[in-house]
Amino acid sequence: MELLEKVLDNQNLYEAYKQVYKNKGASGIDEVTVEELGKYMYLHKEEIKEQIRNRKYKPSPVRRVYIPKENGDKRGLGIPTVVDRVIQQAIVQVLSPIYEEQFSETSYGFRPNRSCEMAIIKLLEYFNDGYSWIVDIDLQKFFDTVCHDKLISIIMKTIHDGELVSLIRRYLVSGVMENDIITPTKVGTPQGGNLSPLLSNIMLNELDKELERRGLKFTRYADDCIIVVQSEKAANRVMESITRFIEKKLGLKVNVEKSKVARPNEIKYLGFGFYQKNNTWRPKPHLKSLQKFERKLKYQTRRSYSVSVARRIDFLNPIIRGWINYFRIADMESEIYLITCHLRRRLRCCIWKQWKTIPNRIRNLKKLGVAEKYAKMAAFSRKSYWKIAANHAVHQGISNKRLKQKGLIMPDEYYKEHRKEYMPINNIT
Repeated sequence: MELLEKVLDNQNLYEAYKQVYKNKGASGIDEVTVEELGKYMYLHKEEIKEQIRNRKYKPSPVRRVYIPKENGDKRGLGIPTVVDRVIQQAIVQVLSPIYEEQFSETSYGFRPNRSCEMAIIKLLEYFNDGYSWIVDIDLQKFFDTVCHDKLISIIMKTIHDGELVSLIRRYLVSGVMENDIITPTKVGTPQGGNLSPLLSNIMLNELDKELERRGLKFTRYADDCIIVVQSEKAANRVMESITRFIEKKLGLKVNVEKSKVARPNEIKYLGFGFYQKNNTWRPKPHLKSLQKFERKLKYQTRRSYSVSVARRIDFLNPIIRGWINYFRIADMESEIYLITCHLRRRLRCCIWKQWKTIPNRIRNLKKLGVAEKYAKMAAFSRKSYWKIAANHAVHQGISNKRLKQKGLIMPDEYYKEHRKEYMPINNIT
């Protein structure tokens, strides 16, 4: 069976539909929603398949949206229509098993059964084996600068089905709609589509092969590539030669300002930082990652946000779970404890403000077991919300135990329960 027919197989399309429906997401330029997708595919599936077979199917332009980056810039995303997402997912399901056999063992991005955590653990293994000089290469706007002709020529080395390759090219050149204006896409593969991650791995697999051919050790997650060597001289030599390879052979642009030769404690990789303890490199959340986490918690506990405590906790818990699950291998006991104390105090500020009046504050503190004398002292206090949140009576009434009973996940306790201890291989006996 030709690969295109495998893509258009009813079972494959159904699996693709289920994946798109599971992922939800916004609608594309045709405004067809994920909820409407099932009915639409039932009515038009055969027509779409026939158009694809006859090379008459024309993918819709993606809808351009922007999301803020940590440095203040914005990252452009392209949102395909839900129908195009199904077709792209169907392509991915057929091509991924083929390319998985070619991809490097130390490539971790957008691949089944691989994660950021695995990339960090592998990198730490290299550090603790003595490869502690880093070549940190930053690709400038990788997804926006991929050369279509170069990418297609790489694909055709493996995929010999011209019909399927033609369909992939049509997705690459489908265009972008922004402010009701359609702009052709002559280069790049917009982030946001189901096909883009696979295409990026296919393109950057050429870099992986070159690094392996040279015997270099590296980890790569999407376009974040870290090469490790044993000396500064070797690092500078690799930086120069690999930059030349990327720009001349792959047609990509290296961001000279952000690319650097560094030591492990000088870099941020996938949100992690690194430090030495007893001559062993260990993981920790990078300072910027901690600050970003604190900003998210602060935003959900702002006093101007007039929602109930239960509603506020419903917003906080997924943030806490997600962040700690991601950084569960990192050392951060003291940092997470301070964040937890700060979070509880901010919640007390919110509750104190919601009680508003002096009689209401006295009544609520007494209900929570605070003696009337101390309840009145707190309620009549002219201290700021932040200072009153540390008051003994307020702390006794709105105790840590009561916040937990309300459903709040305590970050320090959750971290202790779900931590995955990083054990350097060299230290395992």
